[in-house]
Formats: sequence, C-alpha cells, structure tokens
Amino acid sequence: MHCYFVLAGDAEIPVMYYVEHVREGKSFATRTVQARQRGKCIFTTTMSFVREKSGGKKTINHAVPLPEGLDKPSVPNGEEEGESPFISHRIEILNRDSKHPHEKRTRQWIKARGRISEAGGHEAHLSALAYMSDSYFIGTISRIHDLWRFGAPSSNKKDGKESTLNDDMAQREAYVKKLKEFEGFGHDLNNEAGRPEIGMMVSLDHTIYFHEPRAFRADEWMFTEMFSPWSGDGRGVVTQHMFAADGTLVATCFQEVRIVCSKIVWMILIFFQGVVRLKEERGPKSSKL
Repeated sequence: MHCYFVLAGDAEIPVMYYVEHVREGKSFATRTVQARQRGKCIFTTTMSFVREKSGGKKTINHAVPLPEGLDKPSVPNGEEEGESPFISHRIEILNRDSKHPHEKRTRQWIKARGRISEAGGHEAHLSALAYMSDSYFIGTISRIHDLWRFGAPSSNKKDGKESTLNDDMAQREAYVKKLKEFEGFGHDLNNEAGRPEIGMMVSLDHTIYFHEPRAFRADEWMFTEMFSPWSGDGRGVVTQHMFAADGTLVATCFQEVRIVCSKIVWMILIFFQGVVRLKEERGPKSSKL
C-alpha cells in the first residue's frame, strides 16, 4: 500500500473516492484510489492484493526478529488516557547517546483501544494496524536529532464545555510535562540549551507492506521499532518494523517526511493524515485542516 499526501484535507466537507481497477491476475490484483475534495486530489494510493497461499509449496523465508529484553506493558504509564482509538506505551529511545542518528531506535508498544468485533474479520485488524502505523512515526527524525518540539492539548473542552483560559494553561502545562518525561526534555523545559526548533514537519508519503495478515490482533499489544537511514535537503526517510507480541514480523512501513527547522516560539500540532503544522511567531492563521 503506497500512499501520497497531496493537499491538506477539510474534515467539514465530504470526501469523494475514485477507485480504478488496474489489474486482475490469478495471484495479484492492483487498485488505485484518489480522494478528492472541491474537485482536487488530496490523497492518492496504489494497493496491491495477493491471493493467500499462492507462493507455491516451497517458499524462501526469513524475517527480522523481535528485539530481545522486551516486556509487554503491565502498568499504565499515562498514555492510556484520552480519546485516541489506540493505546501507546512508549519506550526510551535505544542508543539515545549515540553520536550517529541512524543508530538510534524509537520504540513503543501499541494496540487498539477496546476489543475489535469478530464480525470485522482479519480485515478490521489490518485497517487498525494501518491507522496505528502512523503513530509516533513522523516525529522519528526530530527525536533522533534531539530537535525542540512541543504540542498543544488535543482538546479545549472539559465535560462537554469550553474550558477557561486557566484550564487551557493547566492542561498545556500538564501535557508538556508528560511530553518531557517521555522524550527526555524534563531537565530543559524552556529550551535554554538552544536546540534547533521544528518549523514544519509533513508526511509526503507512507508505505505499508503487510507480511502476515492473519498472525496478529490489533487489539492486543504489538511492538514497533523505528529508525532513519537518511535525512537531508529538508527531507528524511523513516523505516518501521511492526511485530506481534509473539515476535512475528507482521508489517514493514516506510515514510518520507518534509522537515524544516526554524526559530519559533509557539507551536500547534494538527494531526490529520500525518500532517503536523506549526504556528509561527507572527500570529495565528486559520487552518485548512
């Protein structure tokens, strides 16, 4: 599944999907899909489907193993809270002290919140995995380069009512504190070290290879490990391995990111199809998202 994010979408208006049947073979089928709003393509994907057990009686097999020394989460760490459809339990960056960013690994345990209905079949778990594969992914390069970043709370409502300014500030402070604890910035809350700051970070494309579509449940813990082999010229590439809890490699993902550093003092994270935009010093602007 190869996805390309072309333009920012608008959640307030309908999306029209145009599907083209490119190929129908004995073992493989290919589709392309365009998502359009206001007559313009905002997203496009090419998908390849393979008939299961079509590889023949003898196959060549190997897979990246699950890293050693890992324990599934047993105690809540705070990320189980909120309204996200999935739960994430992040782990400290592997090789954080390395001078070479490509040696660092960002890692997490992740699963869908609640229980996925059996009526959805394994396809529902594939859809959930595809959704969760974007979690913690886009920010890998900024994390391994120790770039300064922080986000706004996801909502300014409390018990169904708009929160007050004091509520917003308290929520922001709590959010930032938790973010620092997870990402190692607790000792430098105000960026006194002068780290480079993110000016813009956007997903250009996202690719998922499903290896073992029936070997996992998305509502049970899965382990993901991410690393970047290269970044430069305002872009970066990230690779992700996704494992079932028993160590089976169930998917491999790739993402190309547009990332620009600039001096900013106020940031707002807006998550929609992998997009992160940052508000600049000159004041707020209306978002297209």
